[in-house]
Amino acid sequence: MYIDSFQHEDNWQDIKDAAMNTIGKTTGKYPDAQWKRRLILSEHSPIRRMKFYWRWRDLKSWVSVHMVRHKIGIEHWVSTQRSDRTGINRDELPQGALVSHACEADAQALINISRKRLCSCASKETREAWQLVKEEIEKTEPELASCMVKECIYRGFCPEMFSCGYYKTKEFENELAKYREGVNDRE
Repeated sequence: MYIDSFQHEDNWQDIKDAAMNTIGKTTGKYPDAQWKRRLILSEHSPIRRMKFYWRWRDLKSWVSVHMVRHKIGIEHWVSTQRSDRTGINRDELPQGALVSHACEADAQALINISRKRLCSCASKETREAWQLVKEEIEKTEPELASCMVKECIYRGFCPEMFSCGYYKTKEFENELAKYREGVNDRE
């Protein structure tokens, strides 16, 4: 599995202008990294203007099924397994059959999906697929990537019925502290 296409355009000025509009102002200067992270952490509506497109190749079909369960703020295009299009009887394909899975998502969707798909309760293969997306995002939007965390970090505790126990570790405490860095700082 790998990502063979990734697209994102810097539209932070548009995002900042949308944020300024919500408080009755018409524009604002291009935001610095601290302002970006604070807006992303606040999850205010202007972050939904930030869009990303990617395509996984050779993704196992059952991992693709995990991803298509996410519906809000994301669109999915998965290669067909229709027998009339592929010439292969789809009833005979294994769950591990490889597909091409393309997505377009906004920043809010990426935060929400990360909470579930980076969690240790998700399958290893699903975590690996989502980690590839996060790594691509980190190249262009490190502030957003720093907010794409598993559920226990996002909430500060584990809500799972059958926890993996990560919340009891020193690593959890360190990751949580890093996530919370600068949260209450004001300019």
